[in-house]
Amino acid sequence: MDTYLEITKDVYKQAALTPDVGLCCTTTPVWQLPGLSIPRIMQEMNYGCGSTVNPRDLANNPTILYVGVGGGMELLQFAYFSRKPKAVIGVDVVDEMLEASRRNFIQAEAENDWFRSEFVDLRKGDALNLPIADATIDVAAQNCLFNNFKAEDLNQALAEMYRVLKPHSRLVLSDPICETNMPENLKKDEKLRALCLSGAMPLQEYIQMITAVGFGTVEIRAKRPYRILAPGHYDTEELIFIESVEVCAIKDAMPLDGPCVFTGKTAIYYGTEAYFDDGKGHTLLPNQPLAVCDKTAAALAALGRNDIFISESTYFYDGGGCC
Repeated sequence: MDTYLEITKDVYKQAALTPDVGLCCTTTPVWQLPGLSIPRIMQEMNYGCGSTVNPRDLANNPTILYVGVGGGMELLQFAYFSRKPKAVIGVDVVDEMLEASRRNFIQAEAENDWFRSEFVDLRKGDALNLPIADATIDVAAQNCLFNNFKAEDLNQALAEMYRVLKPHSRLVLSDPICETNMPENLKKDEKLRALCLSGAMPLQEYIQMITAVGFGTVEIRAKRPYRILAPGHYDTEELIFIESVEVCAIKDAMPLDGPCVFTGKTAIYYGTEAYFDDGKGHTLLPNQPLAVCDKTAAALAALGRNDIFISESTYFYDGGGCC
């Protein structure tokens, strides 16, 4: 195993043995669902930078894979939607984290009369070689893990997720991103990478890596402030602003003209006709906003019409789009 992966493993071994509340700093609220009580220890061991739990992904009792189990909080949330033995598979390379999750599930059973530890199948395994059969998973997820990987390993981790998903199924990710050029000395700091800081990459590069393994549709569901690397605290001459992003990648066939990436753009037709049809499957009704992928937004803008408005990206997309 590469040195940087060993350092990452050691960081999370220590975080399993001694909960580190400040390890990650998510501003995403913990889901409040009827009858769901999340033990305090799970919240203290929430080592993510966002959330990968979205009810619209979780209908019809899906089989769910979660890589990098943390204290088990998101495993418990996923089990809320799939209440059957081994419906949720948790994979982690750190033995101490797996054991901590097992202990935390006992507390979750005491606080939730619907929950059974058997709903979750904890497995020792590596994100780069998942112990999961091909095309058996409905929803796969990871939270603040993949940013720890360098490019070659990140490509392998994404390819593994793609392999285990059924066609049209979903990979939900939450990771730090950074539009500021990360200094090379910070990139090479393996401890900072393990702490989910210096591995942050620009959003477009992140999206390109996701689509490169075959995901035909990508939704940018949220983008929020995350951390600051400031001179005097870190070895940098400029302020570095890091955000967290929540993404859903769908295992759709790749369109001939490239992936559909939704970043929260909307098209509004305000002409005098009953509707506008672009001839490519997109019909705009007067003053009825239609969420469009970036590719469609660019094509509509290129028409040069003065009766179609295209909004900027909000980076908060929640479905209902054109494709």
